[in-house]
Amino acid sequence: MNHWIGRVGVVALSLCCSMAVAQSTAKPGDSKKTAAAGSPEAQVAMRFTEKSGGQKPDQVFKGRGNLYEVLIGGQIYYVDPEVTFVLAGRMFDPATREDLTQKRLDVALKVDFKSLPLDRAVKTVRGDGSRTLVTFEDPNCGFCKRLWQNMAELKNVTIYTFLYPILSPDSMDKSKAIWCSKDRAASWDEYMVQNKAPPAAGADCKTPLEQNVALGRELGINGTPTIVFADGARSAGAMTVATIEQRLAALKK
Repeated sequence: MNHWIGRVGVVALSLCCSMAVAQSTAKPGDSKKTAAAGSPEAQVAMRFTEKSGGQKPDQVFKGRGNLYEVLIGGQIYYVDPEVTFVLAGRMFDPATREDLTQKRLDVALKVDFKSLPLDRAVKTVRGDGSRTLVTFEDPNCGFCKRLWQNMAELKNVTIYTFLYPILSPDSMDKSKAIWCSKDRAASWDEYMVQNKAPPAAGADCKTPLEQNVALGRELGINGTPTIVFADGARSAGAMTVATIEQRLAALKK
């Protein structure tokens, strides 16, 4: 199988070249991710797989104009119906400046919030805990620390933090130490705010960290921090408190 090398910005790539992207996360028989046989989307998926040396799209959508949107590993690529080229990057509406790529990802990658295994996350409750959100974070992530410090201002919220050690070789050790501490929520907060690490975990401490990584990969989470709201919508990056409050307030309408 050819490996595809992702590029930053909008670039055209010949299919004879190599590109590295995340492997397909589509599950066999998943009707939500499988285009109807014989449909234009199914034809594009078939051509893409053939011309890329076996890389199967997770989903294919009809895009603007003559373009199709190919979802692979949480990223969108744009192709023509015959898949003679691939565009990697962001698409914007010139009139509204809306990020059309993100709009598609928000729909395609929507999470079934109720199915998340919250028992594998660090639980932090503030106030009455009546509002709920989930984060995927790596202890070595600077933007995660900024997000966590921003969220200190949130009131009446329950935050489930999935430790997601994907950034550095020692991310797993730090995550394990936090998970195996006597007070996980306190240890997580101290590390993210004060950079105070808990004692190393004992060899006999079992963690869900590998399962968390597998879950994140399945959901197409390629970076940290990622926030998942109760309606299944997700957002990547260190959101401001004001933006988070707006999203939480919108869920009540």
